[in-house]
Amino acid sequence: MSNKRSAINLGSRRDEAGMAANGRDEAIYRNLYAAIVENYLAPGTKLPEDTLAETFGVSRTSIRKVLQRLAYQRLVDIRLNRGASVAQPTVKEAQDVFAARRIVECGVMPQVVARATPAQLDALRDIVKREHDAADRGDRRESIYLSGEFHVQLARLADNESIGEFLAGLVSRSSLVIATYGAPMAGSCPHSEHDDVLSLIAAGDAEGAQAWMDRHLRDVERSVVPVEEEVGEADLRKILDAVATRHRRER
Repeated sequence: MSNKRSAINLGSRRDEAGMAANGRDEAIYRNLYAAIVENYLAPGTKLPEDTLAETFGVSRTSIRKVLQRLAYQRLVDIRLNRGASVAQPTVKEAQDVFAARRIVECGVMPQVVARATPAQLDALRDIVKREHDAADRGDRRESIYLSGEFHVQLARLADNESIGEFLAGLVSRSSLVIATYGAPMAGSCPHSEHDDVLSLIAAGDAEGAQAWMDRHLRDVERSVVPVEEEVGEADLRKILDAVATRHRRER
């Protein structure tokens, strides 16, 4: 009987240790996630395992698990023999993120309009007010964070957990796009724009809210993501003839 009791106690201690480790890893993940998404760590910043392990007082194995989780979310790049760093989205990746956001956010708008309550819209208006206050005092980091939070919470009014989680991931990646390519205050929404969509939702105008969201996201993308121009093949003969002609004239 005592052996059985000892085995139970040992198993219980192991379970408690596992729960503690999981809780510690989750806290580290949330800390790094916030530092990346809120742009405290710039795109391209190196994330050495030994430095992070010392900072958080854990093993490199714990840090490696957290970094792999962030890499799965496309917030961290891990390269062989080069370690981990904060992700730097390419122009194509940035365009893909905004295209996906348009599909999700425009598509969910009818459900948002059908389900939104006055109290929920008031909560979103509070986010908009805080966003405007941050922009007025020149706090780019807070303004961009609150802008993204508005979009996530707006989509959550559809009461679809899968859509809410998926969009939250896209918005997190958008913050990296803005940090990579955006000029000062780029990527944060102009004053009153979020107020406009709330008015459309309150009026029950699903079609108008969809059109607003499509236009709004395209405007934000244009303000942030550079346009890659296709470079045609150089006409070598034409270029050299032009150079030769100019030199003859100079003589």
